[in-house]
Amino acid sequence: MSVNVRELLEKKCCNNIAACTDEQLYYGLLGLVKELAKEKESSNGRKKIYYISAEFLIGKLLSNNLINLGIYDEVASMLKQYGKDINLIEQVEPEPSLGNGGLGRLAACFLDSMASLGLNGDGIGLNYHFGLFLQTFENHMQKENKNPWMEKESWLTRTEVTYPVQFGGFTVQSRMYDLDVTGYDNRTNKLHLFDIETVDENLVGEGINFNKEDICKNLTLFLYPDDSDDAGRLLRVYQQYFMVSNAARLILQECRAKGCNLYDLPDYAAIQINDTHPSMVIPELIRLLMEQGIRMKDAIDIVSKTCAYTNHTILAEALEKWPVDYLNKAVPQLMPIIRELDTIVKEKYADKSVAIIDENNRVHMAHMDIHYGYSVNGVAYLHTEILKKNELNNFYKIYPQKFNNKTNGITFRRWLMHCNKGLSHYLDEIIGAGWRKNAEELEKLLAYADDAKVLQKLLDIKQENKRALAAYLKETQGVEIDENSIFDIQIKRLHEYKRQQMNALYVIHKYLEIKKGKKPATPVTVIFGAKAAPAYVIAKDIIHLILCLQEIINKDPQVSPYLKVVMVENYNVTKAEKLIPACDISQQISLASKEASGTGNMKFMLNGAVILGTMDGANVEIAELVGEENIYIFGESSDTVIEHYEKADYVSKKYYEEDEDIKEAVDFIVSDALLKVGQKENLERLYRELLNKDWFMTLLDYKDYAAKREECYKDYENRMVWAKKMLVNTAKAGFFSSDRTIAEYDKDIWKLGENQ
Repeated sequence: MSVNVRELLEKKCCNNIAACTDEQLYYGLLGLVKELAKEKESSNGRKKIYYISAEFLIGKLLSNNLINLGIYDEVASMLKQYGKDINLIEQVEPEPSLGNGGLGRLAACFLDSMASLGLNGDGIGLNYHFGLFLQTFENHMQKENKNPWMEKESWLTRTEVTYPVQFGGFTVQSRMYDLDVTGYDNRTNKLHLFDIETVDENLVGEGINFNKEDICKNLTLFLYPDDSDDAGRLLRVYQQYFMVSNAARLILQECRAKGCNLYDLPDYAAIQINDTHPSMVIPELIRLLMEQGIRMKDAIDIVSKTCAYTNHTILAEALEKWPVDYLNKAVPQLMPIIRELDTIVKEKYADKSVAIIDENNRVHMAHMDIHYGYSVNGVAYLHTEILKKNELNNFYKIYPQKFNNKTNGITFRRWLMHCNKGLSHYLDEIIGAGWRKNAEELEKLLAYADDAKVLQKLLDIKQENKRALAAYLKETQGVEIDENSIFDIQIKRLHEYKRQQMNALYVIHKYLEIKKGKKPATPVTVIFGAKAAPAYVIAKDIIHLILCLQEIINKDPQVSPYLKVVMVENYNVTKAEKLIPACDISQQISLASKEASGTGNMKFMLNGAVILGTMDGANVEIAELVGEENIYIFGESSDTVIEHYEKADYVSKKYYEEDEDIKEAVDFIVSDALLKVGQKENLERLYRELLNKDWFMTLLDYKDYAAKREECYKDYENRMVWAKKMLVNTAKAGFFSSDRTIAEYDKDIWKLGENQ
């Protein structure tokens, strides 16, 4: 540690380090990091990428910034000399509540990689005061609470950038706040977050309810406000326009400052529309260009060469379609432009399915992105192929040159170097530290695939991580688990297509088997972590089922020594950083053809977990890389599933009636044992859903899933064979670095290097 940094820290803390509290040291380090990050800011590069996203799930920032600035180990060592533990100091930091799941976490990884690759690029989003929500469990139910995370002194920096944003009938004043995005041994970029000066946190009392119609006070309170009524849906429109109107003005302002004459905007800016939430940036940019005297025809041409669209979903219901009435009320200034964009499309193409405004008077955001953007990308090979062949085939026929694949990735800085220091340091020791900058170098690990000493060390590191997780869960949730059990983990947003309900059915089956005397060779701990959208009734019923199972199983003296269930409360990035390094088996069990990519699967494989999953999303590419002996694949293919949907021939009750194991597990949901601890209404509703609908075909794959899971558990018993599977997964994870993904975005879509 240089004397300079020690002195800076002491100056920030106004005290001797040894005498400082953890809080004082955290704020001192925060100030120090901001200073060091500022030194790495750069204005290099004429063209810039603006990544607009409703979510940025950035996680805690202290450690990540210290790692990227190259001083983490030195700071930790110096603090230790003074009797201070950096891990305790990290706990002082609140986690920013700016995202929900994979979409937001991906955006955070992408910003990290842009800065680490030295690309001129910033993120743009909203400064949500309460984020998604803070999840607590009461009476075996999810309860949503506000999640205040902002502090007087924080990573947020208030700027002097403000804009008046006009809505139908009123105007709000925006204010831009910046977060530093430090690259690994490279430049510092920014995440620009827009807020309103008139936001009123007191609007929210208990829970997450508030007056959804008071836009001047509620606009930036929550991410994804409840959209089960018109007021909630309208609020989302207001939020989305507020985000893109600010983004568009900032982009034009920055480009003009560099000499852009607006006609050459594509030479100065590339705008990546991350999912459909920022889609209104297209008509808003056209409107602003027209205000500058540019003809509409030319403005449309300019914007169409500037904007690119990333599709993140195969689920049609997730592609936003806003009623014209909503847009007329919230953003009437955009509707003449959107109507003109729609007219141009309808004059060119007779196919009504590609219209922007449909016969039900709804504006299809994705359609606008595809027609008036220059690139459309999926986020995994299978996902992109399904878009081209099925879901967006009508558009692919028109614009085959626009469609491309960019398989998602994760930043290894956070998902290995930070969260699994034991494995990171051991990798440095045996293959060198080159993998930290070039993830493909992890392949060097394959040279040790048959080295018993290395395999044992990998098992030892995993065991230490399991021990740490067990201690954490006992401390935070009062749950005791066996660190020598198999840690079988499914952590992700709660959605029926991700099929947490199938995992729960297997848990029921295992519970009943143990009750009958069939005990597993090694105890199993099944861990869930997930939030359900407040208005998603069935998803909340699945959480209720899992919490009821946790109560019954963990309190059963006959079963609990062999099987435990844990639902992690308020699953977030911080908890993922503890769960992922400790995982033995990673559940990636979405219905084939429904998961666009997934990134949890990548984080798990990087940390030596073995995947149990379907051939869905990025599992397809993972399976190709690691080989069939190092992943456990089950279930029907995406083609078969798509065919079932086309023919509408899947009947869940048939599987229930024809298989005793399925019937026994499903019936247990409404058994006396469960009804004793759970709510009849919720359990019976979920039971009926599985029996009469089961839209995501849980019962179709259940038997294959259960058999493959048993195979996993059996193979786990041979520790050296299992350790080799762990090694291969880590070694082959290099492809899934977000550095690789972002390099591909730049080469194929943004082309920043061509305009520097």
